[in-house]
Amino acid sequence: MGPHAAFAETFWPLFTAAGSVVVALGASAHVVLYKRDSRAAVAWVGLIWLVPFLGSVLYVLLGINRVRRRVSGRRGHESAHVGSLQPFYCGDERVASLLPEGREYLIEMVRLGRSITGLNLLKGNTIETLIDGDEAYPAMLEAIDGAERSVSLNVYIFDNDAVGRRFLEALSRAVGRGVEVRVLIDAVGSRYSMPPITRELVARGVRTARFMSGVLTWRTPYLNLRNHRKVCVIDGVTAFTGGMNIRAGHLLAERPAHPTRDIHFRVTGPLVHQLQATFVEDWLFTTDELLSGELWFPPPRSGPGSVCARVVPDGPDHHMDRMSMAFQGALAVARHSVRIVTPYFLPERALIAALNTCALRGVTVDIVLPRLSNLRMVSWAAMAQMWQILEWGCRVWLTPPPFDHSKLMVVDGTLSLVGSSNWDPRSLRLNFELGVECYDADLAQRLDAVIAERMARAERLTREDVDGRPLAVKLRDGVVRLAAPYL
Repeated sequence: MGPHAAFAETFWPLFTAAGSVVVALGASAHVVLYKRDSRAAVAWVGLIWLVPFLGSVLYVLLGINRVRRRVSGRRGHESAHVGSLQPFYCGDERVASLLPEGREYLIEMVRLGRSITGLNLLKGNTIETLIDGDEAYPAMLEAIDGAERSVSLNVYIFDNDAVGRRFLEALSRAVGRGVEVRVLIDAVGSRYSMPPITRELVARGVRTARFMSGVLTWRTPYLNLRNHRKVCVIDGVTAFTGGMNIRAGHLLAERPAHPTRDIHFRVTGPLVHQLQATFVEDWLFTTDELLSGELWFPPPRSGPGSVCARVVPDGPDHHMDRMSMAFQGALAVARHSVRIVTPYFLPERALIAALNTCALRGVTVDIVLPRLSNLRMVSWAAMAQMWQILEWGCRVWLTPPPFDHSKLMVVDGTLSLVGSSNWDPRSLRLNFELGVECYDADLAQRLDAVIAERMARAERLTREDVDGRPLAVKLRDGVVRLAAPYL
């Protein structure tokens, strides 16, 4: 053995150890400086030091919010595209005049929403509920086929299946008519079916981009920083939004292999400008192409609708925590009833406290969840912390199949919060989401009726049910809950 080999054999463990310490110190310093949640910071520091090198690599891949670091100069352009919406602003007095008698206290939520979003409520909107893909898809396809100037579509999952191909054909026909079409699909969501439909879209001349495609996007549904928004805007005057992806499972009438219930919304009125502005911001961030002018933002006009509403954009950038604060604010102002429908329920401690405080004030809090989840580990983790919700009087209802992917919150029969956000850390901290804050008794009553129908078929979950699980099941659920932020 030569002297160099002997030197390397003698000292390489020391060099390796020193290198691991340097890397761990650097990664730990980043955690301490940039992680908001002290519990997450402690967890990452522990992983970094307990698993040399690999812990630091995992932190670099999964723990660093690259979006916030890349945001400067590429996001935050929405005000430049919205145009003059001032004639449609719905001030406090206007909202108060529209609220049912005895609901004037909801003005507090109006003010909170304006503070956290920087956006005004807009009057003169019509918001129509579309139940499942059976109602939503025909309406969307008809609108795309009727487009004359522009179509913008942002969706998380766009499957290459029978439904996806119907949208592919409609978008292709629009391009053939000379309509400007832009389609933005999340990079992870585009891989839920193989081969991805993005290839066909591009081949048909549809301008298509994948959100965050530069980040590692292997075939897994558990990578961070996804664009979970669902927005489709036609000619800048009609929009569709909610929680529905484009996949065959939502067409219940066709008896799919994996049926999924959901609810979507058709919007007309000046709110469409705020929805379009959100798409434009995401498209600019992804492609550096700025969409502007009357092609995308025609002069806003008020319709016959009575809904005062605003968009609540949320994401791991300058929109951080907006939906979480909106949920907490709605719980804080509620006086009579709160009804929540969500497919995934893993609220963090602040939301758990807000739910329990709301129930302790005498408000009836109903939380409607699917009995069988399409993500089994999420269901296990949710059950591990369900006792924290039940012990102070919140009521939990489990609906039978098919799996319910709907996302609704109705407060006191007047305020509705709808959109793409789930009640879990991924939606509220990692994903780009889009909510709509609505004030209208008719809309709230329609949604209350939808929720009541689902509660009538549901089984109420009790504290005894949760406590009566076998010990092995409790341990399994508790261990999975430790990974809740990444499920």
